[in-house]
Parts: sequence; C-alpha cells; structure tokens
Amino acid sequence: MTLQTPTSCPIPTLLSLFFWVEKVGFDRILEAHFDLGLFGIRSERQMDEGRLCQWSVIRSLLAIAQWWAFNVTVIIMNKWIFQKLDFKFPLTVSCVHFICSSIGAYVAIKILKVKPLITVDPVDRWRRIFPMSFVFCINIVLGNVSLRYIPVSFMQTIKSFTPATTVFLQWLVWGKYFEWRIWASLVPIVGGILLTSITELSFNMFGFLAALFGCLATSTKTILAESLLHGYKFDSINTVFYMAPFATVILAVPALLIEGPGVLSWLYTHPSVFSSLVIVFGSGVLAFCLNFSIFYVIHSTTAVTFNVAGNLKVAVAVLVSWLIFKNPISGLNAFGCAITLAGCTFYGYVRHMLSQQPPESPRTPPRTPRTPRIRAEMVPLVNDKLDDKV
Repeated sequence: MTLQTPTSCPIPTLLSLFFWVEKVGFDRILEAHFDLGLFGIRSERQMDEGRLCQWSVIRSLLAIAQWWAFNVTVIIMNKWIFQKLDFKFPLTVSCVHFICSSIGAYVAIKILKVKPLITVDPVDRWRRIFPMSFVFCINIVLGNVSLRYIPVSFMQTIKSFTPATTVFLQWLVWGKYFEWRIWASLVPIVGGILLTSITELSFNMFGFLAALFGCLATSTKTILAESLLHGYKFDSINTVFYMAPFATVILAVPALLIEGPGVLSWLYTHPSVFSSLVIVFGSGVLAFCLNFSIFYVIHSTTAVTFNVAGNLKVAVAVLVSWLIFKNPISGLNAFGCAITLAGCTFYGYVRHMLSQQPPESPRTPPRTPRTPRIRAEMVPLVNDKLDDKV
C-alpha cells in the first residue's frame, strides 16, 4: 500500500510514516532489529567456542609432547648412564633420583608455592605414607635394575604387562570380580609379552625378572593407594613431596653397602668424572620434572587420550632407543611389541566403556565388588584425575 502525500507538507509525511509503522507492525521491526543483534552475539559466542576448542586441542598436544619428551629422555639417559658411562649402579641412580625429587618437591611446594601442601597427620605418615613409599622405592629400583641388564625396547614391553598383573592381583588377593570382557582384553597383552620374550635377541633372565617384579610392584602400589591413601587427594607433586624422602632413607643404606665400593672405584678410574656426574644428576632433575609433566598431561587430556598417548609413548621410547643404542630387534620381536601395545590400548578402551555404563540396580547387587571404575592402573602415580579423588 502506497500513501501519497504532498511533499511540501511535513505533517502528512510524518503521518504517513506513522501509518506505515502501524501497518507493518512495530513489534516486527523491533524483532528484526533484535534478531540482527542476537545473530551478532551468537556469532561472537560461536567464534569464542571455536577458539576455546582449538586451544584445548593445542593444549592437549603440548601436554602429551612434553610428557613424551621428559619420559623418553629420562629412560634414554638412564640407559646411557648404565651402558655408555659404565656407571652400572642402579641403586645409586635411583637414590640420586629420590634426592633430586625430594629437593624439587620441597622447592615447588614450600618456596615457589606451585601447589598447596596437603596436610597429612603424623600418624598417617608412618602408617600410610611409609608403606606406600617402600613399594614406590621398590618399583623405581626394579625399573632401573631391569634397564641395567636388558634393552629399553624389551623393558618397556614388559612394563606394559602391568594392567594384567593389576587385574590378577585384585582378583587373587582382594577377591574382586571382573567381567569377562576385562579378562578377554588381557589376552593380546599376555600373548604379545610371551612372543616378545621368546624372540628377544638380548634376553637376560635377571633383567627380565626385575622388569616382571617391577610390574607387580607397580600393581601393588596402585592397589594399596586405593586403601592406604583413601581420603587424601594427592597430586603428583605432593606424592613426591611425602614419598621421595622416605624412599631416600630406605634406599640410602643398601645402596651404600652394595654399590659404595664400586662407585668409589668408578670415580677414581673414569676418564671424565665431572661430565658423567652432570648426566647422572641431570637424569635425577629430569625425573622430578617428569612428575610435573604427568600432572599436566592428566589435567589436559581425557582418560581415553591418556591411555592411547601412554601406549604411543612406549612405541616412541622403543624407536628412539633403537636409533641410539642399535640393539638388535627381530621381526617377530617387533610384532610381539606391537601386539602388546595394541592390547594395552584395547584394554584401556574396554575399561573406559565399562566405566560409562550405568550402575546396576541395588536390588540385584553383585556378590563381590564390580570392576573398578578408575584408571589408576594406567597412571604411574596415585590418582586417576589427581585432584578429584584417590
């Protein structure tokens, strides 16, 4: 509809505008204006969400990369110390790691205030923390002992046996019930370990047993943490703060008695003592930094990503160690290692899927505890999310 008014008269023009607004509808004009503004707000919000998503992915990748870097570097440095520097004293190396970790954790918590100190009752320090520290010490020592005698590739593959030993100990000692899918997911891990062990060209029985018992120690530490540390929300830094000093005290005397004379002889006969000691203590500093990297990666990734990244980390460590030390690896040996890592990934996936299932009806409770709903077996520390629960 067109309203014609004389152009020389301003009042009819204003009236025409008024009638037009009334006909079109003032509400529709406001609605159109509001939609345009809301569209701009939505667009900005979507752009912000996109940036946050991109930053989350970048943060996860950076966390995984620095975790891989610290972990692989510590493993390679320890093997370099044992093999290239001829410093064949795993107890002493472990003790150096504990000393560096004790100092680093004290500086991080008490001086730099990176994390707040979790207060532990003095009685609990001896009743709970000390037993955990003993198992923690045994776990680290056995890992370094195995690394002293067998290649990194074989040692890392054997350490991947930890999920199987954890499930077996929980079933045998604590009587926990596990669904058949958990047991079935362990078959590739066991098969891969057997194939790798049979075809290992640099097999050493002492190193193999040390790595195997190291898996049992890791599983025991994980299981004990659920009961002994119940009620304490430990993160990795507080874990080191309390356990590393105890581990140092536990290991100092055996290391001095067993390896002391050998260390003194090495100090007198080695051609480059200073640079070698820098590497030894440098590995201890990096071992402490590894705790920060684990803390960061767990807070920056999901459970599934953490599981997959952990298994890929083993593959990276195996590849890097082979490039540096040139230890012989047969085709069947590499195939067994690949089966083991794939089995660990599948096991983590099964555990994650079972954890997403709704809880069973209370009217039909299971006779024994169901499958644990945490991923503590996949972390070399105490918690699954470190700040959520123990």
